[in-house]
Amino acid sequence: MSILAGQRTVLLAGATGLVGGLILQSLLADQTVSQVHALSRRPLNIRHPKLQVHIVDFSCVPALPQADEVYLALGTTIKIAGSQAAFRAVDLTANLAVAQAAVAAGARRIGLVSAVAADARSVTFYNRVKGELEDALKALDFTALVIARPSLLLGDRDGLQQPLRIGEKIATPIARLLSPIIPGIYRPVLARAVAQALVKTVPTAEGVVVLASDVLARIGGEH
Repeated sequence: MSILAGQRTVLLAGATGLVGGLILQSLLADQTVSQVHALSRRPLNIRHPKLQVHIVDFSCVPALPQADEVYLALGTTIKIAGSQAAFRAVDLTANLAVAQAAVAAGARRIGLVSAVAADARSVTFYNRVKGELEDALKALDFTALVIARPSLLLGDRDGLQQPLRIGEKIATPIARLLSPIIPGIYRPVLARAVAQALVKTVPTAEGVVVLASDVLARIGGEH
């Protein structure tokens, strides 16, 4: 499908996060995008003719502007959120509320930043919540749902509210060293590649498309 310049209007939730911020940069640089509506809890440190920032309480998402696509990159950690319930309120409830409001506003293409082991039946709380969100999104009325399932995310977290976790500090150099022998879906991937892969895939995808770490790296230009 050929997409003309200035044809797409998009919604983005999570622009202050690692991947979400890179999705925003990619969308603003994309000539086929005419307008980006960024939904955020706080003002963004960026100005652009295409960008309109909406300060939103994600516990009560308002009616959203008409859009063709929506990108869901809201996320936190249990440590930052303070409890499993607070984590779930962001990673599941808030993302789903934005998606539902976006679909009501006409969006039929959804891009989601999920996780490598997302599974609604998982015994691991984090993976279970990610899987429950994926399943809930599959029940919406859409043309395409593109699910990015990165493994360990590599990128500069300076200035973000989600600093590098202790486990990531330990795992990152080890994962880089062992990457050639790690199965593709578990390989670390640059956050920038995840963002690029979503922005490239969502506009022309059909149905449910799942992008594992190695596929994200390839589409996102990491290799």
